[in-house]
Amino acid sequence: MSTGIARFALDGQVAIVTGGGGGLGSAGATALAEAGADVALVARNRIKLEDAARAVEAAGRRALIVEADVADAEAMVAAVEAVEHAFGRVDILFNNAGITDPQTVLDIAPEQFLRILEVNVAGAFHAIRAVARPMIARGYGRIVNMGSILSGRGMANRAAYCASKAGLANLGAACAFEFGAHGITVNTLGATVIVTDLNRELVRTQPALYAKVVERTPLGRLGEIEDLMGALLFLASPAARFVTGQTLFVDGGYTAG
Repeated sequence: MSTGIARFALDGQVAIVTGGGGGLGSAGATALAEAGADVALVARNRIKLEDAARAVEAAGRRALIVEADVADAEAMVAAVEAVEHAFGRVDILFNNAGITDPQTVLDIAPEQFLRILEVNVAGAFHAIRAVARPMIARGYGRIVNMGSILSGRGMANRAAYCASKAGLANLGAACAFEFGAHGITVNTLGATVIVTDLNRELVRTQPALYAKVVERTPLGRLGEIEDLMGALLFLASPAARFVTGQTLFVDGGYTAG
């Protein structure tokens, strides 16, 4: 049995990171690599993936770029097959790909509402389904979904995002029951507002909204990318072997009251 910091080591493991070219995706990929994992980066934008791949390689691990849309079920099966062909296995899935479009229920177009669900929920489902069989065959796996504080509560002008992140957390809980007997854990990170490329402009243009988040947060600030990395590594590591079906809120205390 591993002891000390070795409980969190990922030496010899292989991780897939969806949305691997974005802020959280790239940071998560780098953190997983620093813990010892080789990393496959999955997204549609190859240029961003190349930057993330260089960061993984700078950490001393192998990187693989896979261009694929998580909303395409067949593409995700092919992506996992490509990873297995290149690295021989898949141990970890960081389901990070996601989109948002802050609008009211009355303003958002139905097709845009459905697109957010397609990427944030169905995309995660496609990725989970693609990795589940090889994980089951090996009797081991760590699946970490990128949720939100809105996985468990609502917010004005975020109906589509709230629906998608609540659905993602409950999808993870259901998968925990289905895959637990095979040594696979499935958990969700319930992050507060983490300032990334995805939302940086929103934070700048909607200061009143984000001031309310800060005011409610005991630690008194929005999240930074680094705040999330320890929780990700914990859930991805052998240290979390008896943690599954949970939403771990990384939110500075936002959901505490």
